[in-house]
Amino acid sequence: MTAAVLRRMRWWDVEAAHRIETELFPDAWSLEQFWSELAHVPETRHYLVADLDGEVVGYAGLICTGHQADVQTLAVARAQQGTGLGRRLLDALLAEARRRGAGEVLLEVRADNEAAQALYARAGFERIGVR
Repeated sequence: MTAAVLRRMRWWDVEAAHRIETELFPDAWSLEQFWSELAHVPETRHYLVADLDGEVVGYAGLICTGHQADVQTLAVARAQQGTGLGRRLLDALLAEARRRGAGEVLLEVRADNEAAQALYARAGFERIGVR
C-alpha cells in the first residue's frame, strides 16, 4: 500500500473531511465551520489533508497569530488509525507553526480521547489545564 500524501486542503476536500469528522466526533464541526476556517487560509490558517490514492483519509488545521499557534483540528479515518498518519499530520502543523514564528503551540483534546492524548504527549505536549 502506498503512503498517504499530505497536501493543502482545498474547497473540494471539505465534504470528505466532514464525513470523517462526523464519524469520529460527537460534537462534529459543521460544513460551515470548515468553510469559515478555509476562508482564512493562508493569512492565519493552515489546513492539510492526507490523500491516499485520491481519497481523503485525514486532515489537520492550525491557526497561527503572532507568537502563538493552536491546533484547531486533527483527524484520521478509522481505517488509517494506528499507521502513524496522525503523527505525520501533527508534525506538518508544528513545522508550519515554526515557519510562521510561533513560539508556542496549544491545543485542546477531549478528555475521553485517549489515543489523541497519547499522540500529543509523544509529540511533547504537556497538560496545562482541564475544562
